Amino acid sequence: MNAAQRIKSAIRDVPDFPKPGILFKDITPILSDPALFRAAIDLFAERHRNSGVQKFAAIEARGFFFASALCDRLGVGMIPIRKKGKLPYKTFDHAYDLEYGSAAVSVHQDAFRPGEKVVLIDDLLATGGTAAAATRLIEQAGGTVIEIDFLVELAFLNGRAKLTGYPVFAPVVF
Repeated sequence: MNAAQRIKSAIRDVPDFPKPGILFKDITPILSDPALFRAAIDLFAERHRNSGVQKFAAIEARGFFFASALCDRLGVGMIPIRKKGKLPYKTFDHAYDLEYGSAAVSVHQDAFRPGEKVVLIDDLLATGGTAAAATRLIEQAGGTVIEIDFLVELAFLNGRAKLTGYPVFAPVVF
C-alpha cells in the first residue's frame, strides 16, 4: 500500500458533523500517528523541494499543521490565512460561502513581497470557497499562487471548479 492509500485508510468518517447531513472526513488519526503525518508531509515536500516556493500560505486551522512542518522541512516562511478579526495587523478580508454557511478570511496586508511564489495549503478541498477566497487574498497582498494543495479532496463536491487557473494537488480523493 502506498503512502496516499495508507493515509486514506486512516481517515475517519464522522456523520452529521458539523451539522446534519454532512459526512466529516476526520484527519486527526493521521495527525496523531507520527509515521502517517511524516508520510503526508513527504508527499508535499517532494512536490515542492525544487518548485521555487517562497512561502506556504495556510488556511486556519488544519492547514497550519501541514504548512508548519513543510516550512521547517523546506526552509521557507509561513503565512496564516485566518478567520476575519483574528489577525492583529492591517488586513485584507474576503467573504465567501461554504458548504454549510458563510465565512470571511483575512491575511496581513504585508504578508508577501510582490511576485513572491506561494503554495496555498489546507487539509481538505470541499466546495472550494475557502481556497478561492484565500487565493484572492494572496494575490491582493502581492503573492503569486503557484499551486494549491490539500491532503484530501471531496471530488463529488467539485471544488476544483472554483480554483480554475491554478494547479491543484490532493493525494487522497473521495
